[in-house]
Amino acid sequence: MNVRVQHRVGIVGARGHTGAELIRLIADHPRLELAFVSSRELAGRPVAAQVPEFAGNLHYEQLDPDAAAARGADAVILALPNGHAAAWVAAFDARAPRTVIVDLGADFRFDDTWYYGLPELTRARYAGQRRIANPGCYATAIQLCVAPLQDVLAAPPACFGVSGYSGAGTTPSDRNDPDQLRDNLMPYSLTGHTHEREASRHLGRPVEFMPHVAPHFRGLTVTANLHLSQPLQREDVLARFHAAYDAEPLLRVLDEAPWVSRIAGRHHAEIGGFAMAAGGRRTVVVATLDNLLKGAATQALQNLNRALGLPELEGIPHD
Repeated sequence: MNVRVQHRVGIVGARGHTGAELIRLIADHPRLELAFVSSRELAGRPVAAQVPEFAGNLHYEQLDPDAAAARGADAVILALPNGHAAAWVAAFDARAPRTVIVDLGADFRFDDTWYYGLPELTRARYAGQRRIANPGCYATAIQLCVAPLQDVLAAPPACFGVSGYSGAGTTPSDRNDPDQLRDNLMPYSLTGHTHEREASRHLGRPVEFMPHVAPHFRGLTVTANLHLSQPLQREDVLARFHAAYDAEPLLRVLDEAPWVSRIAGRHHAEIGGFAMAAGGRRTVVVATLDNLLKGAATQALQNLNRALGLPELEGIPHD
């Protein structure tokens, strides 16, 4: 009987919404098993009490970086607030340099020694790196809107973003308070947002981004206003997106603008709209994705699968 190799994966910072999604994905993955789940706030509680879909008897632990590195996991996913990853990476570099690290925060998205893992756009740049920076949710949607038109842009893309409040994490704030958000659309970080700088860096051109939080829980929309250096027909623009994305199982090109309500809980992104201004020198493209899945946990699993030598989509439900 053939025994399929199992890879042991640890999660650090698993209290949040994305941590729960990662636990669900890894629990259902045929080739991965959870080695440990570290969370200071949930230490001692059964993982199954927080994530009922998890059938094992694992408990949350409060591990420091050296203790986590000593566990001998094949891979670790860091689901920490921005600015908290360095000590963990240093511990693994010193004690377990062969362990694959996927960092969900922004700490290494600007570091050229790390692979920036937006597979549909950067797959060709992966060369076996064991340090992987997972893209931000908004930055993923922005880049998907812009990339097929990179060579015909005449001005910085202007992107209007709206996310469900799960994107603000679990630490209480106005941006994840349902009472504050009721009947409201809350703008924030209207210049210089981390995802603005991230998308600008990886597209190689300035991007303007204006994020907002809405009263729904999950899913985001980015509407990108794109000025073109030459007039194009709508069919030309649509053809570029089909050529770029039709072979990608987790990307879908629609003729109409996608709805965020239809993407919640799904693992793919949808790109559509393609409205053309008179004269053909301006188009508006809309992307939607679930910020906790394709914007975080699903994309992390794509990257993790590749780093462990598994099929990229293994363990990811998709049509």
